[in-house]
Amino acid sequence: MDIKRSQARIKGMHCAACSNRIERVLSSRDGVDDVSVNLASETMRIAWDPEILSPDAIAEAVKDLGFEAEFDPGAEDVDGAAEGGEEILRLEIGGMHCASCSARIERVTGALDGVSEAGVNLATESGRFTFDPARVTRREIRRAIHDAGFTTAVPQAGNVFETRRREAQERLARQRLELIPAFLFALPLLVLSMGHMWGLPLPVWLDPAHSPLHFALVQLVLTLPVLWSGRNFYRLGIPSLLRGGPNMDTLVAVGTGAAFLYSFWNTIEIAMGIAPQAKAMDLYYESAAVLIAMISLGKYFEARSKIKTTDAIRALMRLAPDTATRLVDGEQRSVALDEVEVGDLLLVKPGERIPVDAEVVSGRSSVDESMLTGEPIPVGKDVGDEVAGGTLNTHGALTLKARRVGADTTLARIVRLVQDAQGSKAPIASLADTISFYFVPAVMVTALIAGSCWYFLGGADFPFSLRIFVAVMVIACPCAMGLATPVSIMVGTGRGAQLGVLVKSGGVLQAASELDVVVFDKTGTLTHGRPELTDCRPFDGGLDGDDVLRLAAGAESHSEHPLARAVVRAAAEKRLASADPEDFEALPGRGIRAAVEGRTVLLGNRALLDEAGIEVRDDGATLSAQGKTALFLAVDGVHAAMLAIADRMREETPGVVRRLRGMGLKV
Repeated sequence: MDIKRSQARIKGMHCAACSNRIERVLSSRDGVDDVSVNLASETMRIAWDPEILSPDAIAEAVKDLGFEAEFDPGAEDVDGAAEGGEEILRLEIGGMHCASCSARIERVTGALDGVSEAGVNLATESGRFTFDPARVTRREIRRAIHDAGFTTAVPQAGNVFETRRREAQERLARQRLELIPAFLFALPLLVLSMGHMWGLPLPVWLDPAHSPLHFALVQLVLTLPVLWSGRNFYRLGIPSLLRGGPNMDTLVAVGTGAAFLYSFWNTIEIAMGIAPQAKAMDLYYESAAVLIAMISLGKYFEARSKIKTTDAIRALMRLAPDTATRLVDGEQRSVALDEVEVGDLLLVKPGERIPVDAEVVSGRSSVDESMLTGEPIPVGKDVGDEVAGGTLNTHGALTLKARRVGADTTLARIVRLVQDAQGSKAPIASLADTISFYFVPAVMVTALIAGSCWYFLGGADFPFSLRIFVAVMVIACPCAMGLATPVSIMVGTGRGAQLGVLVKSGGVLQAASELDVVVFDKTGTLTHGRPELTDCRPFDGGLDGDDVLRLAAGAESHSEHPLARAVVRAAAEKRLASADPEDFEALPGRGIRAAVEGRTVLLGNRALLDEAGIEVRDDGATLSAQGKTALFLAVDGVHAAMLAIADRMREETPGVVRRLRGMGLKV
């Protein structure tokens, strides 16, 4: 069986009962191998047999449950290999206005030598092209579409991500606007209905003892805008109940709806003159309105917290530049990142981020790879070395040959890893979902039994029994239980990614609670991750520590090496004015040679002094044994001093290690 795995966005879920119901229904269908729905990220992962099911059929099944499934681009196929060595190119196409536009693109691309299939969808503004890479390139296909008067873009995970984030922000803005009338009318309603309990006087025309009809009608008028602002509870909750799949919205809708309808009937009886004073004290408009307002506020905070969990992914995506400098016949051309193809020659200048995974074909530089490795010291790169997209070129221009682009780059895979981790379920979440699935109908039955028992067995009047029913319905909804685990996973994995800690899945995160051994990578974790000068030891010969540091800093002032910057920084902290070198030469793998203040300075490793025939007065073994990098300084042909560079430990490190050991962990 050929199993395909896809991810879809699910719209309309409001509690764990919703996600659990989708899982149960789909998992029972023929052709579905596995399905997992995450309430917090509003996503569904499904493994299915394409010979039995299609994405449309899956989406239709989800729609029958009252939700909407929106499969990610590439649900049925992605860029990559097709049959017979062919490849598939998927494009977003802009500028189409009618069926003749899409037909024209199909004709133009289908006429290219090597394109075996061209399909363009006008509704989704997308195209799918199957081609032989040995006869036609992706760039040639896109150029043909451009020449026909249309625009193209490669679907990026970032495009879908930003679209969803924008939709979530728009949804949040709407929720914020709906809160205004909810609280604007609910608060005075609460004061009006409950003020007499606090000793607040009411004007005669509103006093229930003198004007019961005015008292009831004003409450009704204040309640209606609140119910309208929370209309989604009824619009979604009641149909869910009728379909046999009650959820949190159902509990709110039935509970507040019962309170409102009972109060509305009492208002009619007051208008009819039936015990108006007694009925006026038997109104529960404020229960419906205040509950709607408070639950709406909770849902607003919930939505806002979800948006914040995506900040980590957004920060990762920003590491990749929007454009790249492509070299064509010796000319530099700035192109969009999605136009870079494997084999392109790219120029990366000092201070620029590397656009894609590539190989250095000319130039020499140091690359800051801390976003990948956590190591703060830039890594030297020479011809033949590989570099990763998103890393930072610190100094020296590099000419690169693209090796992996688009979704194949290391950065894109890291982004997918974080997204997958945020959307994954921990094993404990399944337990919460299962409980929530049965909990909603159980709450409804319990509320009905509680109200009935008070009325039929406890001798309570109907208003009191109704209050019991409403209280159980609204208070006992399982929303928090169903959201706690997935939201915690989203927040934890997102914050971890911001701090450089990648978690593969929710299951792995849960397994971390059972660890008994923790292995630390020292640099940048237990230490500050920045080389600093720790020792400056001059030998007898007329130079003191400040002289040595001043000469060393002057010699290193033209070097971009991290160790050189540590020396320069140390001199600046001591406010030692160092002169610029009159002459400077970097000696790769050994150190530097410079002329400072009329003196010849050599600074580097022992091999540098041995090569110059200078007698070494200290082999640096003591410093090296302490985990420090020893630097040998020679002035005018004499070994004048030893300097040492080290990565200083973080102040909190000892306390963290002690705390972990106190938890029973072996560090």
